[in-house]
Amino acid sequence: MYQVKVKYDKIQENGCVKPTTDVYVVDALSFTEAEARTTEYVKPYISGEFTVTDIKRVKYAEVWGNDKGDYWFEAQLEFITLDERSGAEKRTKNRMLVQADTLTEAMQAVADNMKGTMADYEAVCIKQTPILEYIKYEPQNDNEK
Repeated sequence: MYQVKVKYDKIQENGCVKPTTDVYVVDALSFTEAEARTTEYVKPYISGEFTVTDIKRVKYAEVWGNDKGDYWFEAQLEFITLDERSGAEKRTKNRMLVQADTLTEAMQAVADNMKGTMADYEAVCIKQTPILEYIKYEPQNDNEK
């Protein structure tokens, strides 16, 4: 996955033009694909010129979107396992991307998504991100008639 920043001039309600940067997370295989998919995604929403100012790799273990929430939250979870030989506790960190309207809803979404698992975990941090949208990979079926 890649985080892509797009900069453009946004016309405010009062008519003033304000430079704006939106952040997207794109499910892509390369920097080039991430830029191309983001460009195609934003074209209908932005009039005038825009520039992709930054692309970087991000590592999210899972993305829990619901199409209802207005914000994206990053949840840092630590999965807890025990070493059978030494009995020592081992913690493995993972980051999840969660869509929700509030921090409380994000926390509930984490709990709901983890409910069916047998893994012991601890949510060590949940924070709101500047991400505007998650652009999911949608495979194209070239054999459709």
